[in-house]
Order: sequence, then C-alpha cells, then structure tokens
Amino acid sequence: MTLPRQRGLTEQAADAAIDTACRMLRLPSIRNEFSDITDRVVKDQMTYRGFLAELLMAECDDRARRRSERRIKAADSPREKSLRTFDFDANPNIDPATIHTLASCEWIKKGQPLCLIGDSGTEAAMKGYRVRYTLATKLVNELVEAADEKQLTKTIARYGRVDLLCIDELGYMELDRHGAELLFQVLTEREEKNSVAIASNESFGGWTKTFADPRLCAALVDRLTFNSTIIETGTDSYRLASTRARAEQTAAG
Repeated sequence: MTLPRQRGLTEQAADAAIDTACRMLRLPSIRNEFSDITDRVVKDQMTYRGFLAELLMAECDDRARRRSERRIKAADSPREKSLRTFDFDANPNIDPATIHTLASCEWIKKGQPLCLIGDSGTEAAMKGYRVRYTLATKLVNELVEAADEKQLTKTIARYGRVDLLCIDELGYMELDRHGAELLFQVLTEREEKNSVAIASNESFGGWTKTFADPRLCAALVDRLTFNSTIIETGTDSYRLASTRARAEQTAAG
C-alpha cells in the first residue's frame, strides 16, 4: 500500500496522512504525540531537524519503556518493587552503598551470584536484563516433573537462557535428595555465564535443614560464597565471622 503524495495538504488531511503512515510503520508513540510535539516545536521555534529529533526520541523513549514493562512482566515477580521505594531506614543491617552497587547490575554482567539471607529483580529487568522469579519449592517440583517426563535438559536450558534467576524462599521446606540434586544442577550449570539471586530465611549454617545431604549442602554453599555478594537482612544471629566460616560451619554440620 502506498500513500498518495501531494503538496498543499490541509491540516486535517496532513493529520490523517500522518496517522495512517504511523500505523503502517508501527510508530504508535509518534502517532499519539505528534500533535503535542508539533505545538511545542512551533512555540519554541525549533528547526526541522529539531522537530524530527523530538519525534524520534519520543518513539525511542516509549519503546524502551514498553520493553522494560515486558521484561518485568516476563520475570513473573509477585510484586513490582523498585529501588526508589526501598526504605533503608527500616533495616539498619542493610548497607545502602552495597544495594546501590548491586543496582548497577554489573554482577549480573559478570555472572556472579547474590545471596539474601534473613526475613526477606525488578531493577535488573528495568535495565534490560532477562529475569525469572520462582519459589524454590516450585522450581524443584517443576524439575522433578521434567525429569520424570525426560524433559530435564530442556527445562534446565530454559532457565539457563535468562540473565538472572531469582529463587525465593529457599529454606522454608526440606528438599529430598533427588530434588536437592536437581536444584544443584540448575545452579551449577548456570554458573559460568548467568547470575542467580537466592533469598533465604536461614543462615548458611541452617541450610542443612533444607538439604538432607550435608555434602551437597556444603558444595552448594561453597559455590555460592565464592566471588559472590551476601546481604544479611535479619538479626545478628545470622552473622558469622566470615564467608568462609559459613561454608566451614555447613560442611561440619
């Protein structure tokens, strides 16, 4: 389909032509905003180049917003929370500098893990990363079913495609040996190129209540505490002398 081209269009005809062209080119933001932008350009006496720049930037900004909204929706997070609404005064155990450093998402780019320990990805999705949120028990159940249906490799690969896998409520229920091994497989196969964020209500020393096999528990803690960021949001009872002490305590458990 080609649009008729002619000089001396009336304002009404020009508006109709712009609307039709924007629909054909799939430029919804320009179609919705060109009238307001035109009025602003005339008022500010912008050049034609300035006018074109305003139109294109409006479209780019709106597309970036929609991409961010799609990523947040795809993350399947139960609640949308941004750093702007975070109340640092509510918990003095949390270091604002650490949180703002994490908000840069450099740790995701490097494929490093994150552990949130205490009474616990929207920001990463807003920055353009592919994020997936899931409960630990839900993930383990999905993995067990996939293994039974001989779809485990496909399922693990699907979780491996996201840049950040957020696993919540690790520590609420004990995992049997098979479920724990499957979860360990997901975490270790992501390790080289992707990041994982784990939220737990248990200190590392208490993870032996979640993982029945203490050797598997120790191996998981060792992987998560190597080159990772650990944020403790609970009370002083969660704190141990060092990251290595956590791993040693779990291994001894």
